[in-house]
Amino acid sequence: MVRPKKIRRIGFIPGVTYFKPRGIPLQSLEEVNLEHDELEAIRLKSVKGLDQKTCAKKMKISQSTFQRILISANQKIAEALVKGKAIRIEEK
Repeated sequence: MVRPKKIRRIGFIPGVTYFKPRGIPLQSLEEVNLEHDELEAIRLKSVKGLDQKTCAKKMKISQSTFQRILISANQKIAEALVKGKAIRIEEK
């Protein structure tokens, strides 16, 4: 049986929900979906510069869960940048 998903604390909701390469219509682009918890992990770690232990406490999750979320977010962002895909920020 699968464990129920813990509620993750999110510190902000972004005002912008799409990023895309300039000059290419959105209709012709593939998308990468970035969830709110992944964006929050990026914000806490990369923008605020907090250590992982502090970030995990702020999101009320374990440090290993935070690490998995952060890795997932970084992979999605890298894929979008390298392959020229749009990034869609969405709530799961």
